[in-house]
Amino acid sequence: MKIRRKPADCLDVRALPRDRTRGILRMGGITVPCALGRSGILIRKKEGDGGTPAGCFELLHVYYRPDKGLPPATTLPLEALTPNSGWCDDPAHPRYNRPVRLPFAAGHETMWRQDRLYDIVVVLDCNIHPAVKGKGSAIFFHIAREDYRPTEGCVAVSPQHMRLILANIGPGAEMVIRA
Repeated sequence: MKIRRKPADCLDVRALPRDRTRGILRMGGITVPCALGRSGILIRKKEGDGGTPAGCFELLHVYYRPDKGLPPATTLPLEALTPNSGWCDDPAHPRYNRPVRLPFAAGHETMWRQDRLYDIVVVLDCNIHPAVKGKGSAIFFHIAREDYRPTEGCVAVSPQHMRLILANIGPGAEMVIRA
């Protein structure tokens, strides 16, 4: 049986007609701009293609930088990042598309970044249960660059919009990315 969610539990993402690397995120009565992957929204996602995957993804877990402000108000699982936080993006490694502790010999993303992008980062249920090698890793909902330049495949919003969204969703919330 398909459970119908109230509008506040669904984040609807669509690319702008004239710029596939920028989009609009709607959630109930909230509409905000967002950055998308450098290749736009793709139906067939592959590791390293720079595309934001089309589909419906649950928001699973929130990470935040404790040195960059208070934790966001949210009922989603919340965890502070550390300088040793990483995410495996090596399709040949058994920890592919999973959090890892740094140093880590295989390919990985550093979650404790020098820019603001991962000051708040939400893990999306994209290629996680199970992780299929080569179908994409580290697809997150995170903070956008100030000029909303494209991401490597994630969806990104301003820090204020991220905090607003997280305060208005709960466990089971989904992001629907439409091609």
